[in-house]
Amino acid sequence: MTKLSVVIPAYNEERNIKKGSLDEVANFLEKSKLDYEVVVVDDGSEDSTKELVKKFIKKNEKFKLVENSHGGKAMAVMTGMEKATGEIVLFTDMDQATPIDQLDKFLPKFSAKGGSASGWDIVIGSRQGRRGAPLLRKMSAWGFSLLRGLILGLPFKDTQCGFKAFTKIPINKIVPKIKGEWGVLHFKGGAVNAGFDVELLYLAKKYGLKIAEVEVEWKYVDTERVQVIKDAAAAIYDMFRIRINDLRGKY
Repeated sequence: MTKLSVVIPAYNEERNIKKGSLDEVANFLEKSKLDYEVVVVDDGSEDSTKELVKKFIKKNEKFKLVENSHGGKAMAVMTGMEKATGEIVLFTDMDQATPIDQLDKFLPKFSAKGGSASGWDIVIGSRQGRRGAPLLRKMSAWGFSLLRGLILGLPFKDTQCGFKAFTKIPINKIVPKIKGEWGVLHFKGGAVNAGFDVELLYLAKKYGLKIAEVEVEWKYVDTERVQVIKDAAAAIYDMFRIRINDLRGKY
């Protein structure tokens, strides 16, 4: 049986954990009968996130905690990817804006029966319509998509959904090349690192890896980590950085 690793980055997630987000993940995975592990990577939380995860782990042996210093979501996700022992690695957000049950749409894509001769290397979630999101978020997403196409030529409808799954091939090929770009924060607080997802997918496309985009359920969850103006500026910078890096032969 193929083993699944679920990576969950966490920064000040006390509220979501108390609401039962980890229970939701555990309940689904247990019912699925999958061989799995869940790697929660704490990104230097300043609330009780770590203590709550440790308490949860005592009753859920397939969950484990990795503690990082505060370096942003990208570094937390990459740390979890590298620690993962599964053949398929999914990263998902603690708030479960995209519910863990959407995994059922992903797993068939990794087998030969899923639509390609040898299965897909990466499967990404695609949110349709962004129902419930504020107008500013929707406009920002539209502008980001437009620039993404112009600067990097990526064909995907949604690169920013926090629900993506990988085989070990793209992880081993891409993460070592980009890890040095992430982990240093120039401002206080959470960092969504929108450019991280773009860089992953840009390199996956460049290296000829097979990427499937699958429509997933999504609900708007208000979070202080999404700061539209700051995050948009950082993402635009990253898109130009990625393009320049490629032109210079860095990849």
